[in-house]
Amino acid sequence: MTDRKPMLSLAEALHALLSAAQAIADRETVPTLDANGRVLAEAQTSRLDVPPADNTQMDGYAVRAGDCASGNAVLAVSQRIPAGHVGQPLRPGTAARIFTGAMIPDGADAVVMQEACTANGDSVTVNHAPQPGEWIRRAGEDIRAGSVILPAGTRLRSQELGLAASVGLAELPVLRRPRVAVFFTGDELAMPGEALKPGAIYNSNRFTLRALLENLGCDITDYGIVPDSLDATRDTLRRAAAGHDLIVTSGGVSVGDEDHVKPAVEAEGRLNMWQIAIKPGKPLAFGEIPRAGGTAPAFFLGLPGNPVSSFVTFLLLVRPFILRLQGVEQVAPRAFMMRADFAWPKPDRRNEFLRVRINENGGLDLFPNQSSGVLTSTVWGDGLIDNPPGNAIAAGDTVRFIPFDALLS
Repeated sequence: MTDRKPMLSLAEALHALLSAAQAIADRETVPTLDANGRVLAEAQTSRLDVPPADNTQMDGYAVRAGDCASGNAVLAVSQRIPAGHVGQPLRPGTAARIFTGAMIPDGADAVVMQEACTANGDSVTVNHAPQPGEWIRRAGEDIRAGSVILPAGTRLRSQELGLAASVGLAELPVLRRPRVAVFFTGDELAMPGEALKPGAIYNSNRFTLRALLENLGCDITDYGIVPDSLDATRDTLRRAAAGHDLIVTSGGVSVGDEDHVKPAVEAEGRLNMWQIAIKPGKPLAFGEIPRAGGTAPAFFLGLPGNPVSSFVTFLLLVRPFILRLQGVEQVAPRAFMMRADFAWPKPDRRNEFLRVRINENGGLDLFPNQSSGVLTSTVWGDGLIDNPPGNAIAAGDTVRFIPFDALLS
């Protein structure tokens, strides 16, 4: 009897995956309005200062600070400057009525908010002695012309798109979306809307995994449910490899007689990794499937069939792999040290990921059933506790918490 290889730790598996991933080289230019979720192919530089000129942060009066040193100066209102209009130079002894975002007129060196002023016809009493620069946004205080505002590899969210627009970038160069093929194995699987035969279950993983891939901006080809046979699995792998960067499957990667994905990958290509020391989610296969024409092979990631195992392994391993394919360097999710308001006295020898929810006292509550088939735990919970192998948790202990919000986009 030969010794079985030890399972890889999560860190070892993640290192192997990220080392294998090569950023997609193809790029395209898209309108900034349509670039949400895309990844920048090259750094973006501002061609102008932001703001482009000194402007006011408040509605009020633009003044010369020296004219208001008394704290109750009465000044003639010489002009009115809305945002988007350019005022005339401010004469000594006068004030300009000015509105948020409007350019500061030449000669003015402070703005007094309207709440500190008393208007009286064509004059205003300034009930405040301002300091030079008060309530003025200086030109370029946010962005300087020539500075890099967004580095290559940035995954564009709403705030990055707003920043790009603020310097006038109407289009952005981005990497092509990853092309991902998915299929699901199991003769027991049925689709919602179909009548369940004895022994059948609905294919929840198809909906979960497709949504996760959509969140990552992938172009998806769904091959549906594949029969539990080696020939059908091999045929689908061959078809899926053509034209795709990655193949993701669910089910069939364990060691049962009807688990055909692992031998099919070994027959069609190469299996580089199998089984990770995490719970839930031990069965995970990583390999490559050749493509015709001598092009680079398609990557393969086979996930477990149990719904929580599939969900967790996608978040921990598939998500960072896809982000790296997109050229994103920082793929680790944010984690926080928080208080456990429960006991976990019998830890597993594997790295556990426990479904928990933040309670009103700022601690973490544990979902009572941590089985890999209990999908309700992922809806109830706010995230995962990353619990090291063999680590018992007592109420009050500090644990590492990864919120779902950091893993689902």
